[in-house]
Amino acid sequence: MLYLVEDTARRYAQSPGVVTYADADSRVRPLIAAYRRLGLEPGSRVALGLDNRPEFFYHWLALNALRMSVAPLNPHWRSAELEYVLEHGDARVAVTLPDRLQQVRQAAPADCRALACDGPWATRGDNDAPAEGANIGDECALLYTSGTTGRPKGCLLDNDYFLSSGAWYRDLGGYCALDPGADRLITPLPMHHMNAMATSTMAMLMTGGCIVPIDRFHPRSWWESVRESSATIMHYLGVMPAMLMNLPPSSADRAHSVRFGFGAGLGGELHAAFEERFGIPLIEAWAMTETGCSVAVAAQEEPRKPGTGCIGRPPPCVDFRIVDDSGRDAAPGRPGELLVRHAGNDPRRGLFRGYLKDTAATEAAWAGGYFHTGDLVYLDADGLLHFVDRKKNVIRRSGENISAVEVEETLIEYPGVIAAAVTAVPDELRGDEVFACVIVDGDAGPWPEAAVCIVRHCLDRLAYFKAPGYIARCDELPLTATEKIQRAALKDLAAERLATGECIDTRAMKAGHG
Repeated sequence: MLYLVEDTARRYAQSPGVVTYADADSRVRPLIAAYRRLGLEPGSRVALGLDNRPEFFYHWLALNALRMSVAPLNPHWRSAELEYVLEHGDARVAVTLPDRLQQVRQAAPADCRALACDGPWATRGDNDAPAEGANIGDECALLYTSGTTGRPKGCLLDNDYFLSSGAWYRDLGGYCALDPGADRLITPLPMHHMNAMATSTMAMLMTGGCIVPIDRFHPRSWWESVRESSATIMHYLGVMPAMLMNLPPSSADRAHSVRFGFGAGLGGELHAAFEERFGIPLIEAWAMTETGCSVAVAAQEEPRKPGTGCIGRPPPCVDFRIVDDSGRDAAPGRPGELLVRHAGNDPRRGLFRGYLKDTAATEAAWAGGYFHTGDLVYLDADGLLHFVDRKKNVIRRSGENISAVEVEETLIEYPGVIAAAVTAVPDELRGDEVFACVIVDGDAGPWPEAAVCIVRHCLDRLAYFKAPGYIARCDELPLTATEKIQRAALKDLAAERLATGECIDTRAMKAGHG
């Protein structure tokens, strides 16, 4: 069922190796008894602060067998975030690692009991008869969105959501055809996100495969973990492929058993270059916490069009629209917001049940009978969808819409640029100006001369107005737990660098091209 690689096991102070389905069953059954002893009713919600450790899976399965729901806790949350989620989520119990128990106990409301995962309550050793199991409509998990525009929203997800996600992946076929009972899927993505918890884990459970959870993404030890675990599938998001491409070339680059990579957020020349170097097709896909995989799209078959942001052909079960700012259907080939629903008589089948305690936000998201994703896409002449950017990430400069993702992809193409993040800063004349934060190494050349060369590269590759008007060299970028750019923190970083003058003004370079 699970493989713990040495690097992650060492960080967790656990033993590496295989956990079979029989081993997992022997760990889950006592936990079923332990939770019964706590006197919780079916439908209760339990917060889990167990990271990507094997314990997370055991507790989740035990609670599901008792018809209870889990609310995974992000390990990066601090007191204010924990206080909000534990109270808002109505958690009856919070189970956490021993070294975080005091922090969680202080954040928990009076009616929420905080327990250490290895406490006496869970380790008494008795083994009652197993529970009958949950119903398909029972709540399975409460996952919180990132909350970049306000308080995080709690997405109510039932068992149908998780089973639909696993079945979608199991039946995807093409480059993503699974080998039942044999696949090992390695993922550094956190179990408090739907990608790892609903897509990866459920696909392996439903095919008798093995999940290989990494504590977090470690570029330098990644391929060692892949080889040690004999992984056949790898999941990625955000800047992970770019960071792997920045590793020194090695004769062992293709010494692995991975048949395909599966993820999102990859584009530009990096896509094809990664596939050529490591011999792995990277399958771009689209889904989000609210939609699960009931209306997911993936480029698992040819033509995949690597480097174009292609996320594949919508399957027959997906009913979709692409609309402009006025709500009208966008012209063919023009970007617009993606609206989705499940085809047939039940448009919300397999999607989230709603936002906890926020009926207004739920109904607003479903305005007009479609779920409004907030993602900009376009449909090409071959009927394939292409991801452009999150609608809220678009930079509006002198009436032109600029995708932050497109500029980031172009910046990463330049030799020596390890990572890049782009946001908007205010401009008195143009509304917004493009601000780029980059991490560079010695291959980029001396700074600030390198900054000029990087912007010149963008001017050669993009329309002039998309090139950075400001560029700043950074030691690190604000990233989420899934290695995605933390957009709100990036905007704050850009404003700070602009205010202090810790950036290079390259607007004059753009003026000569306008």
